[in-house]
Amino acid sequence: MEEHIFERFARERGMTVEEMRAIISARIERGWNDSDPEKQAQWRKIPCIGEIPTPDEWLKYTVERLKEEGREDLLKW
Repeated sequence: MEEHIFERFARERGMTVEEMRAIISARIERGWNDSDPEKQAQWRKIPCIGEIPTPDEWLKYTVERLKEEGREDLLKW
């Protein structure tokens, strides 16, 4: 079975997946509510079902952007 990237991040940092997701969620929220309108606009480009992107929605968006930019090499571990 393939390891999810959040599982790997958590394992490498000695924390649980839930803790890792909480950290990512907090970073998303900080960006979403940033006082800089340009930064807010960047975060709001992330498609999301709810009011704010989830860690999985952020990850999907980020991977898609990297592929579009030809930066897939950054996705290899």
